[in-house]
Amino acid sequence: MVLTETFLHDWTGEIAAPLRLVENTVKPEWVDEYRHLNMAHYLTICDQANWAFWNWINAPEQTIEARLGQEYVIVENHVTYSGELAEGAGFSIETQLTDLDAKRFILFHRVLDGDGGLAATNEVKCLGFNLQTRRPEDWRPVVRERLEAISAAHAELGRPDQAGRGIALTKR
Repeated sequence: MVLTETFLHDWTGEIAAPLRLVENTVKPEWVDEYRHLNMAHYLTICDQANWAFWNWINAPEQTIEARLGQEYVIVENHVTYSGELAEGAGFSIETQLTDLDAKRFILFHRVLDGDGGLAATNEVKCLGFNLQTRRPEDWRPVVRERLEAISAAHAELGRPDQAGRGIALTKR
């Protein structure tokens, strides 16, 4: 297992809209020749938000071992880049649950620079997955209940303008 920053948070039942589970700084190994966060590492930092969200809704079972293989996998990603993050720059990620069913959910992340400006967005589709059977599966009851509560709390936010986009040359 790869050791990563997990940004563990306890589940209290309080649900911010949007969530802010990740605050970090741009690491030297994430910077490219242009001296800013490389495009691939926007997925790295957004994956921190995926893991922070997943561990939060599973708390206190915040390890793969404790969850007995009942995990998620990412089946789709879409990133937009609208700003820059330089080496050492602080950033935070706002996370919104935008859709949900029995075995899938969609998260929308906004990567914010230290001044609160939008640097990037990431939309990610997650699928319930059992590491022991290597098959998709429905969310376990505690996760399903928490996802439903988050979905209700995040419904007031509305759908983000960037959500559901594909790649096109037409003006948006």
